[in-house]
Amino acid sequence: MNNIIWKIKSFEEITTSELYEIIKARVDVFVVEQDCPYHDLDGYDQQAMHIWAEQENSVLAYCRIFNKGIKYPETSIGRVLTTEKARGKSLGKQLIQYAVETIENRFHTNEIRISAQDYLLRFYSGFGFEDTGKKYLEDNIPHTEMFRK
Repeated sequence: MNNIIWKIKSFEEITTSELYEIIKARVDVFVVEQDCPYHDLDGYDQQAMHIWAEQENSVLAYCRIFNKGIKYPETSIGRVLTTEKARGKSLGKQLIQYAVETIENRFHTNEIRISAQDYLLRFYSGFGFEDTGKKYLEDNIPHTEMFRK
């Protein structure tokens, strides 16, 4: 996987072509693959920083991060994905590392709250996230709230 470009942009900085590719990746993974009809366009993209890896203008991995007080009292990471063709190449690990570093550098905190799909609890614990014990169904998928101090 060479020629991968990493980008971090605010909503206003994203081009229409980039936005199209981001939304396409989110729909491909969350709606189609996970068979989960949900409101992807939730009104929060405008308040997020968007981080993604792309190759030949195609999104391979993506997430959005929020400052304190937007989604949770703490900063947060959401809409984390790796596209099918990019899996198994450690892009997800790089993505979360970049997200954590971006939060620490831009928002000057290391307190981060996330809503993790249960099958990814071990993955996130590798970055210092701890299970808060708060478990729930989100769009019929088991999730656990996790927190990193």
